[in-house]
Amino acid sequence: MTDCKHPEIEFEHEDFDFDTIEQELRVDERCQSLLKRFYQHLQGMGLDLQKASGLAYCADFYLRDYLLDFTRQNLARPQPGVVRRFAASWFITHTLDPEIKALEYHLEAIRELYRFLHHQHLISMDELAFIEDEASQAGYYQQRIERFLAIKGDGYVAWEAECPQRD
Repeated sequence: MTDCKHPEIEFEHEDFDFDTIEQELRVDERCQSLLKRFYQHLQGMGLDLQKASGLAYCADFYLRDYLLDFTRQNLARPQPGVVRRFAASWFITHTLDPEIKALEYHLEAIRELYRFLHHQHLISMDELAFIEDEASQAGYYQQRIERFLAIKGDGYVAWEAECPQRD
C-alpha cells in the first residue's frame, strides 16, 4: 500500500556507512528520520497508533541498539545471519527476562522494517527474502531461550558458540 501523504525517502546505501563518530551521529539522525517515516508508513497501512508505536519502538531497538551500536553495520546492506544472531543470541542476553512472545513481536517489527526498506528501494528482494526467512524461525529461537535459561556452570560458552553474537 503506497502512502500518498509521505513521499519516498531519498536515501542512498552510502548514507548509512560510518567509520568516525561524526559519521555515526549523522547515520543515527538518518535512522531516526527513517524510523519516523516507518511509523507513519505503519499507520498508513491501517495499524492503530498503539500497534504502530510498538512496532516502531522494537524496530528502533533492533536498528540503533543492535545493528548500528553493537554490530556497526549499514542497515541498507544487510548480511545473512544478522537477524538470526540478533534473535538467537543478542536479544536473549540483552533482555532481563527473555521470552518468545516478546521476541516474536520484535521479529514482526524487523520484518516490517525490512519490507519498508525494500519498498524504499534500500534493499533487494533477495535481501528481504533471507531476512524474512531468519525472522520466521521462532521454533529455533524458543529452543535457544529455553537452553539459555537452563545454563548451569560454564555452559554459556557452548551455548554462545552455537550462534555467536558476532560473525
